Amino acid sequence: MNCGYVALIGRPNVGKSTLMNHLLKQKISITSRKPQTTRHRILGINTTDAGQAIYMDTPGMHADQKKALNRQLNRTADTTLLGVNVIVWLIDGLSWHEYDDVIFEKLKLAGLPVILAVNKVDRIEDKDKVFEFFSAAQARFPFEAILPISALKRIHLDELESVIMKLLPKSNLIYPADQITDRPEKFLVGEIIREKLMRRLGAELPYELTVEIERYEEHEHLSKIYAIIWIERLSQKSIIIGESGAMLKSVGTDARKDIERLIGQKVYLQLWVKVKKGWSDNERALQSLGYKD
Repeated sequence: MNCGYVALIGRPNVGKSTLMNHLLKQKISITSRKPQTTRHRILGINTTDAGQAIYMDTPGMHADQKKALNRQLNRTADTTLLGVNVIVWLIDGLSWHEYDDVIFEKLKLAGLPVILAVNKVDRIEDKDKVFEFFSAAQARFPFEAILPISALKRIHLDELESVIMKLLPKSNLIYPADQITDRPEKFLVGEIIREKLMRRLGAELPYELTVEIERYEEHEHLSKIYAIIWIERLSQKSIIIGESGAMLKSVGTDARKDIERLIGQKVYLQLWVKVKKGWSDNERALQSLGYKD
C-alpha cells in the first residue's frame, strides 16, 4: 500500500485545519476565523483501500516572533517538515505574501515533493487569472501539482487525495486502520474548550489564554472534566466570566456538547479562570502547559 506522512503548511488562517478535518471526514483540529487557532502539531490518520495518509496539521508559519509562544509555533511548524514524505502548501487567493519567500526557502531545503493547493477557489470569479497564477507559480518552484480547491466545500479534495497517495511510498500500514489521531481524548477536550473561547471572545484576548485539563475522570455513564483557563492579566478574568457568569456558562455549554459527541458519553464540565502572568512569553511556562516541539 502507499503509506506515509503529509505535512499541511501555510500562513495562519488559510484553512489547514478545515482541510484536514474534511480529508478525514471527522473533526480533529479546532477551527475559528482568528489566525493562529492551531497551536500544536495535530496528526490525523486517513486509511482507505488505496493506503494510509497521515496528515500533520501545523501552526501557521508567520514572521511575528515577538513572544516565546510565537517562536514556539514557528518551531513546531518547521520541525513538522522533518521526516514527512509529502508537503501540501495551502494558500488562499492568487497572490504571494512577504513571508512566502521564507516558506519557499524552507521547501528548497526540505527537498521533498510539494503540492500547492490554492484554497477558497470558489470565491475567485475570473478563472483566467487562476491559470495565469498557476503558470507563474510553476515557473517559480517545481511543484508536483497545483490544484484549485475549497476545503470548506470539498471542491477537488478527491483529486488532492489522489495526487497525495501517488506520491507516498510503498509501505505496510503505519497506524491501525481504525485509528484517527495520535492525540489522547484529554488533549482534544482542551482544544474544544479553547475553540469555544476563540470563537466567542474579541480580537486580542484569545491569544493570551490557554486551557489546561486539570482532572479527567471516566465513570461508567459520566465523564467528569475539570479545566483551567489560564490568562495573563487579572483584568481579563471578568471578560471571560462575563456578567453574572454568562460568558463562561455559554462557553461551557458549547464545549460540553462537542465533548459529548467526541466521547459518546454524558459529560460534567467544570471551568475555572486563573491568572498566570506572562505565560505566553515564558519558555518554562509553555513547556509546563504542553507546548513542545
